[in-house]
Amino acid sequence: MIGDEAPTLILRKTTVDAVVFDMDGVVTQTATVHAAAWKTLFDAYLAAAEGGAAAGPFTQRDYLRHVDGKPRFDGVHDFLASRGLSLPWGDPSDPPETKTVCGLGNRKDAHFHRLVEEQGVQAFPGTVTLIGELKRAGVRVAVISASRNTGHILQKAGVRDLFEALVDDEVAARLGLPGKPHPAVFVEAARRVGALPARTVVVEDAIAGVEAGRRGRFALVIGVDRGGNRAALAAAGADVVVVDLAEVGVGD
Repeated sequence: MIGDEAPTLILRKTTVDAVVFDMDGVVTQTATVHAAAWKTLFDAYLAAAEGGAAAGPFTQRDYLRHVDGKPRFDGVHDFLASRGLSLPWGDPSDPPETKTVCGLGNRKDAHFHRLVEEQGVQAFPGTVTLIGELKRAGVRVAVISASRNTGHILQKAGVRDLFEALVDDEVAARLGLPGKPHPAVFVEAARRVGALPARTVVVEDAIAGVEAGRRGRFALVIGVDRGGNRAALAAAGADVVVVDLAEVGVGD
């Protein structure tokens, strides 16, 4: 519920020790920026590929089904596979112009950085309010992301200091953690704030992230529907779906 109405979901500090938030689309208003960067990348690639524009443009459905919430190289691979296309994997250091999965992933990253610098970054007020309530109640808070730009994005949005732990693509690569829908990044984030999955809530807007929370047997998986994805989030395993975290409160 948004505004002055009472929350429709209450997190009880007697049963919840920690909450792990996804960043893009949950904490920061950057999911749409990622979607735009992916579309810029793939529309240009598909137009130049064999068959040209007949392959069809990259759509919002493609974004939600194949790349949202995943490490970017996995997103490149999975989307290309959905169109019957493939590229050599390459190396994470490949320049953006390289015709490899990693090269395309780095090209998408360049598009994303450009858009962020042009548009700036904002945090969702409902999320910031909820985090404040959690911290006052003594519930630990952590953030995860498939992005390697997590710290920079949170800093630009003015919310980096709200989180006690951060697990992003760089941390996952260093520890050898698989990406979503595997639950490893959420488990690591909970561990870093001293909480067990059974007493930790996962908050996600991506299907892959909701699936990860379900597979990790977390206490509760909250899906955040920012754009008509409620049914898919519920089908992926969300225990409850809200349109904004202003619908969630904290109680004894």
